[in-house]
Amino acid sequence: MENKQQSELGTKSISKLLFDMAFPAITAQIINLLYNMVDRMYIGHISDTGAAALTAIGVTMPLIMVISAFAALVSMGGAPLSSIKMGKGEKQAAEKILGNCTTALVFLSVTLTAAVLIFGEKLLMAFGASENTIKYALDYLNIYACGTLFVQLALGLNAFITAQGFAKTSMLTVLVGAVLNIILDPIFIFKFHMGVKGAALATIISQGVSALWVIKFLTGDKTLLKIRRKDLKIDFKVLMPCVALGLSPFIMQSTESILAVSFNTSLLKYGGDLAVGAMTILSSVMQFSMLPLAGLTQGATPIISFNYGAANGTRVKEAFLLLLKVSLIYSIGLWAVAMLTPQVFARFFTKDVGLIQISIKSMRIYMAASFLFGIQISCQQTFIALGNAKTSVFLAVLRKIILLIPLIFILPLFFENKVAAVFFAEPIADMIAVTITSILFATQFKSVLRKLELK
Repeated sequence: MENKQQSELGTKSISKLLFDMAFPAITAQIINLLYNMVDRMYIGHISDTGAAALTAIGVTMPLIMVISAFAALVSMGGAPLSSIKMGKGEKQAAEKILGNCTTALVFLSVTLTAAVLIFGEKLLMAFGASENTIKYALDYLNIYACGTLFVQLALGLNAFITAQGFAKTSMLTVLVGAVLNIILDPIFIFKFHMGVKGAALATIISQGVSALWVIKFLTGDKTLLKIRRKDLKIDFKVLMPCVALGLSPFIMQSTESILAVSFNTSLLKYGGDLAVGAMTILSSVMQFSMLPLAGLTQGATPIISFNYGAANGTRVKEAFLLLLKVSLIYSIGLWAVAMLTPQVFARFFTKDVGLIQISIKSMRIYMAASFLFGIQISCQQTFIALGNAKTSVFLAVLRKIILLIPLIFILPLFFENKVAAVFFAEPIADMIAVTITSILFATQFKSVLRKLELK
């Protein structure tokens, strides 16, 4: 099994390998989003308190996103590095990375649980909770915090399953948790009359089962890399490169809440509730439409990392070019749909005529440069796959923190249509970020390939 799996990453047709790896990853992304939507639907239908409870869950989302981002901080750097070590034939070093990341995830879980339980109420009030919603938000968050260990292990260790080429097993981790959560939600919420507490309990039980599933696999006979007791002792020379490489996805995930607050406050100031409502629709469309790209890059990362470790420059180049080609085709198609038929997306979320009209106009601005997403995400993820921590962190900071967030507040100062100016921040930031990313990638990727040729 071990030789076969490693042989496939190093020898199997790149196109077949990418499909085999990406399809389960895309499916897992969609399953995860859908079960989150179902979760909110159940909560919204709680009699008498459904509206307040749903709003409260929305308030907890930024904190939950940050908790998830900490799993990425460890695993999204550790997993590609373990693939590179596997490509080099250094299995023990790869297992050392897995063991260190496992311990780090447990440590982070304990720290985050304590922080949320102690400071949760203050954080929720800062993120927009009111006297009407704080009770429900705290009820949900306090129970969710008690399951942080399950969340960290399920999300974090699952990346190491994908890194070995077991994409279908990785997908099943998400599927098992999603199906169980959908079954338990109505039982706890309605049958046991637990309300939002029931929703939180269903979530952590489901994540607990997913975590057990992952641990069972990574300690079993089918895995290539095993969690071994001797590798659990922290070695900072092993762990710190994982954290450094994981900073990029951590920044990308954790800053989503800051970005949402920036857009919403600026739009509320210039366009009122209708503009904020349009942003809610646009961000939902963007979140869903980006899932296939995220799945593609997740599928391509182990292929690129393994062959980079094996010093096979031809396959590294072929895998990147195929990822770029498929991602561009998708992003150009997405852009065309958004430009030609934006009303389809808007009407899916609302029947309000005024909100539909502003959403149509805003979508054509907001997604004007979405055809470039394929370039940005392919290059940025390939930097991570190659273990290039410095550049990947710079690019993560560049688009959102250096460009997008300042533009949201600066552009309205120079344009008469201030609502449109806020939305223009997105395509302007995208175009600048893609230009810089492309230049950096073109120069550094050539250098990588030359080094591999010398090896």
